[in-house]
Amino acid sequence: MPTTNSDIAILEFRPGPGGEEASIWLNDLMNMYVRYANKVGWKVNQLDANVVQIKGFDAYNQLKFETGTHRVQRIPVTEKHGRIHTSTAAVVVLPQVSSNDIKINPDDLEISATRAGGHGGQNVNKVSTAIHLLHKPTNIVIDVRQERSQQQNREIAMDILRSKLWEIEDEKRGSLLSGARAIIGQAKRADKIRTYNYARNQVKDHRLESMSFNNLDRIMQGDLDDLLLNLSILEETNNNVIKQ
Repeated sequence: MPTTNSDIAILEFRPGPGGEEASIWLNDLMNMYVRYANKVGWKVNQLDANVVQIKGFDAYNQLKFETGTHRVQRIPVTEKHGRIHTSTAAVVVLPQVSSNDIKINPDDLEISATRAGGHGGQNVNKVSTAIHLLHKPTNIVIDVRQERSQQQNREIAMDILRSKLWEIEDEKRGSLLSGARAIIGQAKRADKIRTYNYARNQVKDHRLESMSFNNLDRIMQGDLDDLLLNLSILEETNNNVIKQ
């Protein structure tokens, strides 16, 4: 199996149906994880608009259960009639994989450089530093514009690509695992794992069947300790069942 770095987690966020509210919800989720990372002393790097890298002790192992669809029920700021809407965003948590373990054929890549937009000063806007990468066999597309150096952005894009290729192989391996393991350890981005109900100030993780958390306001500020702890306990319990 490829060597992964348990101290680095790459989080990718994708909006679901819901238009502007889905995009707002995506950013709310991203901010929730950034606040948690800051709270526990991890370092956060924004790799692209909807991709962050979190570095810290055991970061991947602690966040890997967050992969899946996160559903929100609330009155959007754009709603004029006070109606509650349901929107979703998908979160994918990937490890950083060693370049020695995932071999990528250069002929499988299409890489182009473009001018990066947004902040960064004259160098970012006038020099082609942003990287657009296409992995032809899988149609994976990656855009990175965070760094001022084209080479740095290329290296980041390759790191993300290796992580995504690892994810594909991991899903293949996961299909061979028992149902108990699949409850949590192999959550897919399409699986609805959690509902955030603003009217009740409640968070319900659907893998923790008998447990709800009535502190949504604190959770959105990065207070994820209880959630992550209970998911870790569930994973350990499932692993023990499989071993038996």
